[in-house]
Amino acid sequence: MRVYYEDTDAAGIVYYANYLRFLERGRTELLRTLGHDQNVLMKEGIAFAVRSVNAEFLKPARLDDLLTVETTIAAMGRAQATFAQRILRGSELLLDAKIRVACIDPARGKPMPMPRTIHEQLSALPGPSQ
Repeated sequence: MRVYYEDTDAAGIVYYANYLRFLERGRTELLRTLGHDQNVLMKEGIAFAVRSVNAEFLKPARLDDLLTVETTIAAMGRAQATFAQRILRGSELLLDAKIRVACIDPARGKPMPMPRTIHEQLSALPGPSQ
């Protein structure tokens, strides 16, 4: 993804909270490549809510940079998944994060077991490269 003016602060550096938006897009696109559209999931009573974020901001991204968001699975539970995500500019690591999400019933806001298909697909993904 490209860094736009709206993503940056007055110095032309990506504002730290915007990295969370980039990471969200990475998780959404991963689900999409597995055949799961979030609009359809919501209509089926399935949503994912972020439970925790652990992010190491290593180097700044700047206006017009072209970034890559890598998304893998670090751990799986029956109702939650921990994603290992990295943001890179070329081969340069800018951010390293672990995001734990819970599967919830959006109408009730309560945790629920992840649908078997999604759980199996996520569990089959390779873990983070070391």
